Amino acid sequence: MNFKLLFCLFFSVTMCFSQNGDVKKYTIDVNQFYGSVLLHNPDISHLITNHPGGVILGFNRKTYGSQEWEQLYNYPDYGASFIYQDMNNETLGENFGLYAHYNFYFFKRNVQFRIGQGITYTTNPYDKETNFRNNAYGSDFMSSTYLMLNYHKENIFKGLGFKTGISVIHYSNANFRAPNTSTNTFALNAGLTYDLDGGKKLEYLPKSEKVKVTEPIKYNLVLRGGVNESDVIDLGQHGFFILSGYADKRLGRKSALQLGADVFFSNFLKELIRFQATSFPEKNVNVDDDFKRVGIFLGHELFINKMSAIAQLGYYVYYPFDFEGRMYNRIGLKRYFGDKVFGAVTLKSHGAKAEAVEFGIGIRL
Repeated sequence: MNFKLLFCLFFSVTMCFSQNGDVKKYTIDVNQFYGSVLLHNPDISHLITNHPGGVILGFNRKTYGSQEWEQLYNYPDYGASFIYQDMNNETLGENFGLYAHYNFYFFKRNVQFRIGQGITYTTNPYDKETNFRNNAYGSDFMSSTYLMLNYHKENIFKGLGFKTGISVIHYSNANFRAPNTSTNTFALNAGLTYDLDGGKKLEYLPKSEKVKVTEPIKYNLVLRGGVNESDVIDLGQHGFFILSGYADKRLGRKSALQLGADVFFSNFLKELIRFQATSFPEKNVNVDDDFKRVGIFLGHELFINKMSAIAQLGYYVYYPFDFEGRMYNRIGLKRYFGDKVFGAVTLKSHGAKAEAVEFGIGIRL
């Protein structure tokens, strides 16, 4: 379990720090936060007893336009961050997370938006004997995503600046192990930033003339796989794999639209079908019901240098066993190795209900 989640973090960090640039300038920031766990599911109401708090540490490399993508996205930062969060609840314990992140800037660089993805270690996960009330965190290590929106002012005095705003921190193991109700923390944050070279000012390279990107329709084949478990505790973890094929059409330098299909071989459904057929006859499930599913989807890909972010919305056209409804969605990251081959880490879910973290490799022809 831990190796797969660690691979997810390594994949993200590699994407951030493998980028090359001529100008090297680094900053650090520290933010204290205090907030509330959102009641996104009534099943975790017994876990919302106090206000969680913690600290977010960030290490950032600034960009100045030495590469086209830096100019295209208004000279963002990329880096790594660490989050300590005390959930202020004995059942939930404390969380320690390591992330890769990007900072994007708006309104004359006074507003900063950060998105980070990584893994978190929690000190008190579910245990059927010692901690059976923790139905939010089913494993020691979890996937985590956080968002920050800040008023951001750098280099006010000799490299020292400040920031303040709001944060959302999400923890989930994506049904790698049950239970997995997850938590979302909404928090207020405030902190300081420091320029490691003492505030030395560097000029941003002027934006070059936009180059129009035109491509014919491209065809993609992807093989995804991983391990997950149903929501029924102790039914066991099972491997799955997914075959996907889709066409994409570039709309410009940043975006492409996708249209394609998935074939799902989700072995955890075999055990869930058997369980429901033998334990809940009122559900009218047969032991020999097919566990496979076929879906079609429409998607969007946002290109950022050698990586991209994808979002897809799908519908099962072959759906012999009812599991979480016919609609599904997928979000995640891709990393291109050359012009054709790519790796991907994606989260497949039904609305806000995660089904699996998928690790994939594909080719774009």
